[in-house]
Amino acid sequence: MVSLANLKKDVIQLCREVGGFIRKEAAEFDRSKIEFKEGFNNLVSYVDKEAEIRLVQALKKFIPDSGFITEEGTAEAIKDQEYIWIIDPLDGTTNFMHGLPVFAISIALAYKNKVVLGAVYDVANDDCYYAIENEPAYCNDKPIRVSSVNTLQESLLATGFPYYHLNKREVYLDIIKLFLEKTHGIRRLGSAAMDLAYVASGKMDGFFEYNLNAWDVAAGAFIVQQAGGKVTDFSGGDNFLYGGELVAAGAVHNEMLRVIHKLWFKQG
Repeated sequence: MVSLANLKKDVIQLCREVGGFIRKEAAEFDRSKIEFKEGFNNLVSYVDKEAEIRLVQALKKFIPDSGFITEEGTAEAIKDQEYIWIIDPLDGTTNFMHGLPVFAISIALAYKNKVVLGAVYDVANDDCYYAIENEPAYCNDKPIRVSSVNTLQESLLATGFPYYHLNKREVYLDIIKLFLEKTHGIRRLGSAAMDLAYVASGKMDGFFEYNLNAWDVAAGAFIVQQAGGKVTDFSGGDNFLYGGELVAAGAVHNEMLRVIHKLWFKQG
């Protein structure tokens, strides 16, 4: 197995280098260059694509025989390698395009289908959240921990509004309404990677969303776990990476899950 300690340093440096490119482009971004993927609200730009190309080229050098799962598909999707990089080059693209400074680079490394390294780079603030297997989580070399808040009444949560599978929209809104009644509030930042980084560092007490992709959550979910948090799907299982549903939190996780589970599966 490769040295995760050495690899961690390389990945952090890479995040900062590509993040510098993204910051520069953000300062002079031309909205006429926006592209649409699978609907009017699923956006992509040359910045996403160029950032991903730069990440993939560097990561291939770090581990030459590694495979990739990437959002923009700039790398051949090789999923049967021992090492797999799971990458979102710009999580929060819509924020980026509107000049809202909440977007991130998300890089995870899986070894034999188990994530062993994660990095989420907050581009606007030059903050890097990261962790490797069997070690604590950090932000800029300072250890981070999930929140110890254990009741909904004291918690601040985060979520997102999915673009697809709208047949679940009403029950999802019911969950949001209930949490609004029982918590200090819900925030919608527009970047799952940043939501998870904030949960890992205790800035948010919990995060939940559905219709997520592996590249949205692989790094952030791993960092939450290494920061002492719990991550599950809506049923309480561990199929959150590819299952599309995720609940991540510190001490309030079980209470969050009870609310979500009761409403989400009530029709079943």
